Amino acid sequence: MFQLWVKKIILAMVVLLLTVGFFSFNLHELLSLHALKNQLSQFVQWYDHSPLQVSVVFFACYVLATTLSLPGAVILTLASGAIFGLVWGTVIVSFASSVGALFAFVISRYLFHDWVQARFSKRLAVMNEGVRRDGAFYLLTVRIVPLFPFFMVNVLMGLTPIRPWTYYWVSQLGMLAATLVYVNAGTQLAQINELSDIVSPVLLFSFVLLGIFPLIAKKILNFLKQRRVYAKWKKPKTFDRNLVVIGAGAAGLVSSYIAATVKAKVTLIESHKMGGDCLNYGCVPSKALIKSARLARQIRHADHYGLKASQPEFSFKHIMQRVHRIIQAVEPHDSIERYRSLGVDVMQGYARLIDPWTVEIEAKDGTKTKLTTRSVVIAAGASPMVPKIEGIDDVGYVTSDTLWDTFSALEHAPKRLLVLGGGPIGCELAQALSCLGSDVTQVVRGSRLMMREDEDVSDLVLAAMQKDGVQILLKHDVLRCEREGKRKFMVVRHAGQETRIEFDQLLCAIGRTPRLSGYGLEELGIETKRTVVTNDYLQTLYPNILAAGDVSGPYQFTHVAAHQAWYATVNALFGDLKKFKVNYDVVPWATFIDPEVARVGLNEQEAEKQNIPYEMTTYPMDDLDRAIADGTTQGFVKILTVPKKDKILGVCIVGEHAGDCLSEFVLAMQHGLGLNKIMGTIHTYPTLAEANKYVAGAWKKNHAPQTLIAWVEGYLSWRRG
Repeated sequence: MFQLWVKKIILAMVVLLLTVGFFSFNLHELLSLHALKNQLSQFVQWYDHSPLQVSVVFFACYVLATTLSLPGAVILTLASGAIFGLVWGTVIVSFASSVGALFAFVISRYLFHDWVQARFSKRLAVMNEGVRRDGAFYLLTVRIVPLFPFFMVNVLMGLTPIRPWTYYWVSQLGMLAATLVYVNAGTQLAQINELSDIVSPVLLFSFVLLGIFPLIAKKILNFLKQRRVYAKWKKPKTFDRNLVVIGAGAAGLVSSYIAATVKAKVTLIESHKMGGDCLNYGCVPSKALIKSARLARQIRHADHYGLKASQPEFSFKHIMQRVHRIIQAVEPHDSIERYRSLGVDVMQGYARLIDPWTVEIEAKDGTKTKLTTRSVVIAAGASPMVPKIEGIDDVGYVTSDTLWDTFSALEHAPKRLLVLGGGPIGCELAQALSCLGSDVTQVVRGSRLMMREDEDVSDLVLAAMQKDGVQILLKHDVLRCEREGKRKFMVVRHAGQETRIEFDQLLCAIGRTPRLSGYGLEELGIETKRTVVTNDYLQTLYPNILAAGDVSGPYQFTHVAAHQAWYATVNALFGDLKKFKVNYDVVPWATFIDPEVARVGLNEQEAEKQNIPYEMTTYPMDDLDRAIADGTTQGFVKILTVPKKDKILGVCIVGEHAGDCLSEFVLAMQHGLGLNKIMGTIHTYPTLAEANKYVAGAWKKNHAPQTLIAWVEGYLSWRRG
């Protein structure tokens, strides 16, 4: 690494010395229109006497000038026309300018590329992807339009991932038009008195129009590509629907709702329950269970609030009945009847894509219906992962989907519950069921809980869950499951030692996997890699087939599924007119353990991994009046900001109602508001949301203008006399 930096420093010094020498010896004065016209006859005589040598020297000088980004490229181009004529002059300049541009590109890449990419990796991610995909078109556009300084193009493009060979040939092609204009002007050098005589406003406008050509070419290529994709399918002349949506979870419901709102003819197909995972197995039932668990804990620790502590008396079956009542209370929001009243054609059955425009629906009675549609949104959701563990089927297990029905028949929570997984789902359910009477053991393969969070967050979560009675086994690998009569065991290995853990019920909570099979993706050749592969517009291989929600990633959150649904639906219905890239810049999420963990943007480990500089400001909840009054002082607010600025990079809140308190920061980040704006906003006293203002105040205190404060102190002292 040290040797590499030495080489870079030497190269930079060479470039600097050559540039300084150019100006120190007043060589720039030779590259003026007046000097060229005065010396032209001498240059022509040299060329007549030694054409090859003069051509080679001129070529080398042009390459050097372009490589060092020296002023005077226009004069050299005029000189080539005056000395060599239109054809030979164009050949020399065309290749010399392209070679020089390539050298400047390579030097920029060698000196700065790695540092810039490491320093601004997250901000450059979108641009890098665009350059990889369409870099040749971008470059051709700026090369054709001479309004863009060529030396800036050379330096800046060196910082991108575009390939050198691509950069060379596109530059050669893109600069040819301007080269011809200037070389031809050089053949008429006697008539030129000012450089503005060469390029008129009309000619510049012509270049701009020429610059649009790559964009037009791109449209044509995309059209031809689409034709190739659809070539083997016969497109219907008319369509039954504008949109067919597969799956009635969060993404599917929002997609069909939006389509119906704009009066599109839309069909929503669901094979199981309306509302999808969130209503029936995830967000709604788990939060209902967590609420009961928290109340049970409060009764158990009532002395914390000056009351008599006691053991809560309850029927676990009644708690599960309450969970199902809450699901039933929310169901009308997502019901078939409601969506039909909104104008959505809801069908129950299994959907399968026959071709890019035809969906076959098989009802539960076996009858099949085919619908033709302009566009399709796949919103099939995800299902729990079940690890491939020897003997797991013999001992039996539940997942976050199946536990609600399985546990509903139990009078008491499972006596010995083994939870496999240390992510948000595993932590939420482990803590809740422990508070409701289960002896919970949580087996985690990783070194800490909730690995996506910072270590201080993981440590606090670990302490809170252990306080609630959860036995947590970190760094434990599962080897197999065993059964001895009615007794069930899991064999794990930790630090080389094998241990048997006996349990009554096993809960697998290691994550969810998108539903990718069963609805025709394979037959249509739509690519899947853990999720359905889509572009920035949520389009698959076929632009009229889009995906949203868990099935498309990259986040498995209900609110992100709804967010994606807007983009998918608008692009599906109106993509021929205008398409919108899905935006993940500000994505919040929360884990509803106690204390809650809520986050938006970067945390420390992500910023360090991406080499993004940051400043960190924290505010402890045990300093907040409302938290002290409520007895909920566990946690903190942690903010990452741009160094010396109040721009927010990320926020993590750990504490009571953290998910609710986070919304202010989500709004601020979405609309570019900094900590000064939050600090200047009145917050109701006493509330937990005041922590947001106080952490902003802590940041401000750390950035107080000390010099100004000293002047103010002096002024006030003078005022006292």
